[in-house]
Amino acid sequence: MRAIWSGSIGFGLVNIPVKLYSATQDSKLDLDMLDSHGLAHIRFKRVNENTGKEVPWEQIVKGYLYNDEYVILEDEDYEAASPKKSKIIEIESFVEEVSIDDIYFENPYFLEPAKGGEKAYELLLEALQKTGKAGLSRFVLRTQEHLAVIRPRENYLLLQQLRYEEEIRTSEDLKLPDNVKIAKRELDMAIELIKQYSAEFDISQYKDEYKAELMKIIKAKAGGKKPVVKKLKVVHTKSDDLFDQLKASLGSKPSTSKKRAS
Repeated sequence: MRAIWSGSIGFGLVNIPVKLYSATQDSKLDLDMLDSHGLAHIRFKRVNENTGKEVPWEQIVKGYLYNDEYVILEDEDYEAASPKKSKIIEIESFVEEVSIDDIYFENPYFLEPAKGGEKAYELLLEALQKTGKAGLSRFVLRTQEHLAVIRPRENYLLLQQLRYEEEIRTSEDLKLPDNVKIAKRELDMAIELIKQYSAEFDISQYKDEYKAELMKIIKAKAGGKKPVVKKLKVVHTKSDDLFDQLKASLGSKPSTSKKRAS
């Protein structure tokens, strides 16, 4: 892995030199865009909208439209906006890890101690494990300030990027059911069905099946075969069929999930 950021964790008066690594990787199929006539690659060009000429990367700058004029930002401007947060992940407070609503969780990153920071890193790790706390912090990565928590995971520290509250949409505009009456026998049956389908969470049991099926189609088409299109009809459960369908579901747990909506 290659570090995408290096700096320090600020922990009181202690500075822990660390390196930051992305904890995720893309598993999507790498599909190219092609011209349907001749299958030539489609290229995207950075074009000056006034002249129509292509602009090389080294001539491209970033600017903000302010009072009808563009203000150009240089690399040093981003760091000047917050030089400390560009170099230090400052822990501002410690919060109960379980108190953070997972709707705020975003990208995860591995934290690795840099040379000389091993003991302080281990100290913070063990202290967080003992207390059940997570360190709330802010830092600048790729020209943008991020809210994050530093939390223990197995034998290392994980930095979990958080969304700001302003980034979460309100649910007030949702059209939700109102004054719907649920019969006790329907609720009891639904609870029984949940119990039957309950299992320990094991993420290793779940693979990207869609990608695997798509690869089968790609290989079949590459061999000159025409893939068979599977027909699927979704039948929605009517209100007066709800109890009967819940009852029929008990004891008939399928090996593959069926598409059904209620």
